[in-house]
Amino acid sequence: MSAPLDGIRVIEVANWLAAPAATALMADLGADVIKVEPPGGDVFRGFPIRSAGYDFDFPLNPAYELDNRGKRSITVDLERPGGSELVRQLAAGCDIFLTNLIQRRRVRHGLTYEDLKTANPRIIYASFSGYGSDGPDQDRPGFDYAAFWARSGIMGLLGEPGSPPPLCRGGQGDHAAALSILSGVLAALLQRERTGEGQHMETTLQATGMWTIAADYAAALMAKVDPPRISRTTPTHPAWNSYRCADDRWVLMVHAVPFPHYWPAVCRAIDRPEWADDERWNSLPGLIAHCRELTAQMDEIIGARTLAEWEPRFNAEQLIWSAVTTMTEGVNDRQAREMGWFASIDHPTAGPMEILDTPFKLYGSDTGVRGPAPAAGQDTMDVLAEFGIEGEELDRLAVAGVLG
Repeated sequence: MSAPLDGIRVIEVANWLAAPAATALMADLGADVIKVEPPGGDVFRGFPIRSAGYDFDFPLNPAYELDNRGKRSITVDLERPGGSELVRQLAAGCDIFLTNLIQRRRVRHGLTYEDLKTANPRIIYASFSGYGSDGPDQDRPGFDYAAFWARSGIMGLLGEPGSPPPLCRGGQGDHAAALSILSGVLAALLQRERTGEGQHMETTLQATGMWTIAADYAAALMAKVDPPRISRTTPTHPAWNSYRCADDRWVLMVHAVPFPHYWPAVCRAIDRPEWADDERWNSLPGLIAHCRELTAQMDEIIGARTLAEWEPRFNAEQLIWSAVTTMTEGVNDRQAREMGWFASIDHPTAGPMEILDTPFKLYGSDTGVRGPAPAAGQDTMDVLAEFGIEGEELDRLAVAGVLG
């Protein structure tokens, strides 16, 4: 069984999460991914994971391992004379070039699309940044906290009205953006198959964040007003809310508004079947009008039983609901395990370990995690030899300090 990207060679000049996560997915799909790192390696290798709030002595950065699995690593110092030329030489023999260098650094190092396409007109050049390669913020740095969560408008919609916007989880925007990058690259590859020509593909953290709340943007574009924050004390529907159980576990209920049979099912599940016939709220306008009153009553009702007690009741009525899951519960989730959303690898220093697998399945292809993340520069000599860089040329690069 072949992999979709067998024979495709990717060169990555990127760091942190989003762009490397995209090339990790390409590696899962069979591509040969060459990660170009500065001397000492990608700065994210040494990111102190404890700063994310964990009280655990991690033997390595698990997020780095996740986003760099299955690649090969070479070290090149772009600041040394000859460093950028070497990367351009490698790019001439690759199908895809992905970078998250901000625009001014691409220009300074001669690593723009125009710089690379002359030697390789078939190359797919993928650029990624917080805000894009044009406009007033083209050189503004942007982690997902700023560009994805805050600038896109997502953070302003979260939390209780009047409360500070919540500090969101780092990396979530990066991994959403990785899927945007992958989608654009695969589309460009398909077009190249048809036309023989490469092209420049670009996406940003800001654009990806805007797309994830596209329904709100569609409304804002039409109404020209900001959508309100939604409080759990005043939801749009009493069965579209989160509720605390007796054991301090939370459940999220989602009401299937278009279906008239759904509210009676909710009423039966919470032992209030008479509510379904109450003329005050047996219609959607009535439920909306009495939403706060019903929410307060449901707080008391659901708060009287544990999650384990509610689960069979909600499932018996086929409600759309879920427990608010913890990470350890997610790791052991039977559905996720049965679907195979985890992969096992043998790390050369950390030993056997699990990481998340590709977040989609191709049942007619050989896809999945190919191996652990490489050590910084471990494949430099092998990769350069494959590109015919040996002998005196290799010695010159080493003496000049280009190889780190």
